[in-house]
Amino acid sequence: MSELEQVKKTESRESKVTVLAIDDEADFLEFVGEAISSENVDFLSTTHPEEALTIVQKRHPPVILLDLTMPKASGMEVLERILGIDPNADVVMLTADYSTESAVRAIQQGACDYLLKPITVEHLRERIRLLLQEVRRREHRTRLEEDVYHALQFEGMVGQSPIMQEIFVAIRRIAPHFRTVLIGGATGTGKELVARVLHRLSPVATRPFVVCNCAAITETLLESELFGSVRGAYTGANQDRIGLIEAAHGGVLFLDEIGEMSQAMQAKLLRVFQNQEVRQVGAPTSRKVDVRVVASTHRDLRKMVSQGQFREDLYYRLSMIEIKLPPLADRKEDLRLLEQDILRRYATELKKPVATLTRRAQTVLSRHSWPGNIRELENVLGRGCMMTATSTIDVRDLPDSVKSVVADVSNGGDVLVPLADMQRRHIERVLQSVDGNKARAAEILQISRSSLYRILQQSSDPSGNALVGS
Repeated sequence: MSELEQVKKTESRESKVTVLAIDDEADFLEFVGEAISSENVDFLSTTHPEEALTIVQKRHPPVILLDLTMPKASGMEVLERILGIDPNADVVMLTADYSTESAVRAIQQGACDYLLKPITVEHLRERIRLLLQEVRRREHRTRLEEDVYHALQFEGMVGQSPIMQEIFVAIRRIAPHFRTVLIGGATGTGKELVARVLHRLSPVATRPFVVCNCAAITETLLESELFGSVRGAYTGANQDRIGLIEAAHGGVLFLDEIGEMSQAMQAKLLRVFQNQEVRQVGAPTSRKVDVRVVASTHRDLRKMVSQGQFREDLYYRLSMIEIKLPPLADRKEDLRLLEQDILRRYATELKKPVATLTRRAQTVLSRHSWPGNIRELENVLGRGCMMTATSTIDVRDLPDSVKSVVADVSNGGDVLVPLADMQRRHIERVLQSVDGNKARAAEILQISRSSLYRILQQSSDPSGNALVGS
């Protein structure tokens, strides 16, 4: 069953969609109400722009009809204020004085369509029907995404990409049995999160999980941090102190960025793994320990071994079981799930009900290359949660480093070309990015499907073939 058929099948039992009409002519508002009375809508209308903004603030109608020319306020100004309150609203501009300039400006400012008065009952009904279908399709997609999100959660991690599903399977199999595990991956890919999941699913889940950041501790301090020290071992050692290895006894020691460790320390660590014993700095004897070790690195340890920068015996001891985490750029299909997961966490932490991203914000994020991986995504969405004044993050709430991608897309030598060509090229790019899905493309472009089909028809090649297939 197609998505549209599913939408139609559930339409009758779904709640009504709120439609708001704003126009200074009461007769026209009555005409709109009668024209769409057969649809499953909750129709609201007003001749006062300020009252309309109050309704938008309280009710968040997904479909809004807005007159361009009103004596009490400019339609463009009202459009800007509406989208400032609810960037997800589909706003259709209406006017009796059509001009190309005002139409282009309205679309640029976020309107989804621009219709000319007088409008026939049939045309109005068809336009509203298409908008309602899009609203219900989005609601249906949101419910599906919610179900998918819960289905694809794994111990605080989310991922639907094949590579992440393979990693989840590996973690389940490894966790009950491992003694040493090596986790590789670029900075920000979630190596510590994987280490914590391994601990949580292991037989020692109730025992300590101890973290040592090898890159953050100087060489002179690292030995005493890991192995501990006895009183008098060095200046300032006024009492015996156990190290992180002993603190992890019976549990898991996480050695973050082990590739930063000197070879002298690597040799001492290898003896711990081989003999399961540790000797404090300044102590004459060793103590037995029972520790499982998870090490992580963003470096290529195999290459470091070949260059003599990392001990081969330690590498093979660690890499008996190796998990490699992919960069976010290689798992873009997980981006929407990660966005949902991160927004939920920030909503709880900040005590701010930030529920979602606008469609155009999602598009901007999907174009970004994410060199900082999931950590960068967390920073971007955390900023967005703090910046937004509503429950939705829009493009304006994103940092310039991410928004600049939009400018880059349009600066590839396309400046000195006719507007129609620029439009065609942009639509081609959007369609290609969504694998030819015209419904999704229309949603991203914030135009109706009928408008998209019309543009595609006008942009067909000489043989009559449209730009991209269905």
